[in-house]
Amino acid sequence: MNQTSKVPELIDPQAKFTSNGQEAWRLLGIMAEFAVATERLRGLRPAVSMFGSARIREGNPYYDKAEQIARKLSDAGFAVISGGGPGIMEAANKGAHAGRSPAIGLNILLPQEQAGNDYQDVSFDFRYFFSRKMMFVRFASAYVVMPGGFGTLDELSECLTLVQTGKSRKIPIILSGAAFWSGLLDWMRGTLLPEGMIGAADLDMMRVVDDSDAVVNAIFDFYETRGFEQTSSDREKLLYL
Repeated sequence: MNQTSKVPELIDPQAKFTSNGQEAWRLLGIMAEFAVATERLRGLRPAVSMFGSARIREGNPYYDKAEQIARKLSDAGFAVISGGGPGIMEAANKGAHAGRSPAIGLNILLPQEQAGNDYQDVSFDFRYFFSRKMMFVRFASAYVVMPGGFGTLDELSECLTLVQTGKSRKIPIILSGAAFWSGLLDWMRGTLLPEGMIGAADLDMMRVVDDSDAVVNAIFDFYETRGFEQTSSDREKLLYL
């Protein structure tokens, strides 16, 4: 490794590479979450990952819409995956739980969100965001993104980036809540595209669909000629997420 005078000399040369083994133990923890979660979820396909705000409560139109979409997806044969917490995540699990397909909660252990919601047929508690986020991608045949804050925007950006760069297979990315998403999409078209930050085809990765039946139909239309089964190329991409 090249040396530089910009890095101060340490009393213990090995201190640059270890913190009493904590990094190694964390790595083992992430690997364990990958292995156990993959085993737990492997039979739950096809599935749709739904994202949205944790701050929205029952009675909010976005909550009601998420519940309705999830119920339609569940009755159509899709397992519905959410973050397992409150708000839109609860609505997604609630709708799927009432349907004929499983409601899946990928819970994250956070100080402000200690407990998962009560509508999970299958639940898994993650300590690490890294392994949790991969499970959203690995098992999803589509993404439905409801209105939300930084976490929702993070999930949307990650999905778009993985598909754009070819690190994930191309799947439907559906935004529900046209009025909510219009400002962001206008900014993408009016700023990102003219300045060359994205290509015109990148905007086609997303569709805005508000009607719950139309969401289900959009997913089936996408897979009409290709089927839900992953190809060998799809599986190869998932290995390098």
